[in-house]
Amino acid sequence: MSEFMDIITASNLTYNQKLLHLAQAAENCEHPIPTTPEFDYFFERDAICDMHEGNAPYRPRYNCCDMEKFARQGSEFLRLDTPDNLDDLIMNLEILYQNVPSVTSRPVYVGQLDRVFDPFIADLDDDEVLVRFKRFLNYIDRTVASGYCHANLGPDDTRAGRLLLQADAAVQNAVPNFTLKYDPERTSDDFARLALATSMACANPAYANHRLLKDTFAVPEAGYDNGYTVVSCYNVLPVRGGAYCLDRVKLSQLADLATSTEQFLNELVPQATAALLEYMNARVKFLVEDSNFFQTSFLVREGLIERDRFVGMFGVIGMHECVEKLLGAGHRYGSDDEANDLADEIMTRITAQVNDFPAVYSEAGHDRFLMHAQAGFGDQLASTPGVRIRVGEEPEVFFDHIRHSARMHRFFTAGVSDIFPVEPTAAHNVDALLDVVKGAFAVDDKYLSFYPSDSDLVRITGFLVKRSEMEKYARGEAVLADTSHDGEGNWRANHLGDRKVRLG
Repeated sequence: MSEFMDIITASNLTYNQKLLHLAQAAENCEHPIPTTPEFDYFFERDAICDMHEGNAPYRPRYNCCDMEKFARQGSEFLRLDTPDNLDDLIMNLEILYQNVPSVTSRPVYVGQLDRVFDPFIADLDDDEVLVRFKRFLNYIDRTVASGYCHANLGPDDTRAGRLLLQADAAVQNAVPNFTLKYDPERTSDDFARLALATSMACANPAYANHRLLKDTFAVPEAGYDNGYTVVSCYNVLPVRGGAYCLDRVKLSQLADLATSTEQFLNELVPQATAALLEYMNARVKFLVEDSNFFQTSFLVREGLIERDRFVGMFGVIGMHECVEKLLGAGHRYGSDDEANDLADEIMTRITAQVNDFPAVYSEAGHDRFLMHAQAGFGDQLASTPGVRIRVGEEPEVFFDHIRHSARMHRFFTAGVSDIFPVEPTAAHNVDALLDVVKGAFAVDDKYLSFYPSDSDLVRITGFLVKRSEMEKYARGEAVLADTSHDGEGNWRANHLGDRKVRLG
């Protein structure tokens, strides 16, 4: 009972945060998911991880509701009529958000907001729209209050998209994250410049390579822009679906078990990968067959999500440390050919094994789980997120860094990213930032983000937090956004304030 009492008596958690922690602790009292001896061996040695998703899953990790469909139809269950105007739509969305579950118990996706809003603003002038958008964004920041909440814009230049960027720059919130789907054939330079100026004001939005991602989850209906969206930190998932789970191989810890590089590649990697894949299948089967989520949720009944548009995500973390342990500290991942080639070989083998494994209830992934470059938790030491280069060891030349990222990004269908602090003076030359985005996406980088190096709003592993809020939490004060807890630990433990500043 000490765990429950520790939560109940905590002085640095709000009531809602205690409620969430207590629910997670209660869920973990049950153990319905079977595991194999191989899984237990690697799990006990911290080489594979279930991402603290809960021992008895009763909701998918991420739900990506079809917000455009919701805007057209309202909700019978929530007793919401089809909205007639922008005020009705905003109220409907705010009610829906309180009824969309996830692993955080709050929505991790609030919609492709430019397309949701654009049909409803034609009869309003810009000032009338802006005051409503600011109020709406403040509502999300104060109620969802989790940096794992995400909204999308683009790739097309819309009036609603421009006004949302202006509103976000004005409110200076950490929630929601925004991603701009960028496509040079569809995204005007003027719209991209406005987005980049907004990034320099409030670290939002990040940028997704629409050209590479647009066919990931294609659907036949018009109006879905090929059916993908970006949620949580930077997870690429099907609209009207989502993710059952995200489990991971911790490459940095797996390397600790190796006697040689050859044994790591030929024995440990396939054994750990196979153990995690079998566990993921068992987890998905319990969620679909036993939890009754899909059988009872109004989100399914009203067509806002569909069971066959859910996938499982297979994550990897700690490539930098893994390669360093296998080859020795003299080899520098990100700059050394032998280290980079070994990382490529590791990912080639894992990806092939994942792509060869029959995943249950995974129609949207063509009956396979999807690769994800997992980011990590605040207290996770010596494990650089995904396949990123460790802070403090970035290549001197910015585009060498981006080319390395693009090489590794090719393995990941369900999400991968890099984060670049830039000199604050870049705000006066957003064309230089636009050149970076165009150049990065031309060499097949999939996702990147910027923030000014002196900003209060900073990206941690992908989500946004405020430095000022992390400082409050570090002093033992309660703060509204619980991602400030994870952010503070990660910022400190992984020296994120020392990231190499670019465009200086």
